[in-house]
Amino acid sequence: MPKNKGVLISALVACALMTGCKDDKKETVSIEFMHSSVEQERQAIIGKLIQRFEKENPGITVKQVPVEEDAYNTKITTLARSGALPEVIEISHDYAKVMDKEQLLDRDAVQSVITTLGENAFYDGILRIVRTEDAKAWTGVPISAWIQGVWYKKSVLEKAGLQPPHDWQSLLSVASKLNDPQHKKYGIALPTAESVITEQAFSQFALSNNANVFDSNGAITLNTPQMAEALTVYQSLAKETMPGSNNVMEIKDAFMNGAAPMAIYSTYILPAVYSEGDPQDLGFVVPNQTSPAVYGMITSLTLTAGQTDVETDAAKKFVVFMEHAQNAADWVLMSPGAALPVIRAVSGTASYKDNPVIKAFGDLPAQLIAQYPNMRAFGSVGDKNFTRMGDITGSGALNAMVNSVTVGNRDVQATLEQSQKRIEELATH
Repeated sequence: MPKNKGVLISALVACALMTGCKDDKKETVSIEFMHSSVEQERQAIIGKLIQRFEKENPGITVKQVPVEEDAYNTKITTLARSGALPEVIEISHDYAKVMDKEQLLDRDAVQSVITTLGENAFYDGILRIVRTEDAKAWTGVPISAWIQGVWYKKSVLEKAGLQPPHDWQSLLSVASKLNDPQHKKYGIALPTAESVITEQAFSQFALSNNANVFDSNGAITLNTPQMAEALTVYQSLAKETMPGSNNVMEIKDAFMNGAAPMAIYSTYILPAVYSEGDPQDLGFVVPNQTSPAVYGMITSLTLTAGQTDVETDAAKKFVVFMEHAQNAADWVLMSPGAALPVIRAVSGTASYKDNPVIKAFGDLPAQLIAQYPNMRAFGSVGDKNFTRMGDITGSGALNAMVNSVTVGNRDVQATLEQSQKRIEELATH
């Protein structure tokens, strides 16, 4: 035994001199990526992206965590309470503000990724939407977006001898001339239900008239002459739409079945038009008054706080990888037409340019992307994005306000006064 022990010690000394007895195995790290693509075909696409990333980054493994959209925000809250947030999360710019308020985001890690990519990698106007309330950081790294406006059927307007609307008055005029309720034909499919789409649609009118829920100091500014003008116009436009409370499905169905030749809807109308209608007959305009205002939603990949340095470094590498042109194109093309690229280089990739849906709409996707600088939202003032706006939207106060003057035909000024008080109470709690 003593002899064997001496041999062992000699071997260990030799090992130390030659290699330092270091383990040849590289350090490995596993991170999680939470997203809302629960469909099998989308998970397969994301799986291939992950495989490419892992091949380029040996030692890092990425696990998908798909979560249903309806349960998404609740899941984030639950995971945060248990200290088990995934390192990378797909998130809307709205809910990202909530996460930032709760200090669930790693601002430095997000900053590092955007610095690596370069701010010029993104289309103009995109990064402004994901600014934090103090305007000093970003809440995530944008990867796709959708926008909303007025869609119209070119052939119907041409047959009626009408030009596409370009401002409030022309929109009202066109809708009125096309409205024929006796034959169940309506001038425009307009959101009026107590639903978030109603707040989103109305916000475009208000913001185009420089009416916002907050001023630059964070004071509530709902009851203003500019807001009253916008709400009055929306009330008038509602007289040219289908009766009752119109929500997402009613609007889409009316536009697609020909009951209304104009509709306020998001770019998610494009896949339906591609499969059921005529892509070349689709036009898009923005309700404009003092200035153009487009409502939109930006999807970002954000990095969460509370992770180890090794996990955060791996997460940053993964997000940078996902933002590369071809990878971001693969992400956007999971919903071609509906989801728009926010990275400039995506539009130049062969897979994006040659996608049959994108090709079918001709110049329209580029026209939509060109609206990014006009993207505006309630609660965003300059470079400030007030987090309290999330609570106001969640309360339903604004869509209830719009519903009361459209479906309920209530007085605009009285409704604004009541809504101002209600929102002031919400904002102080």
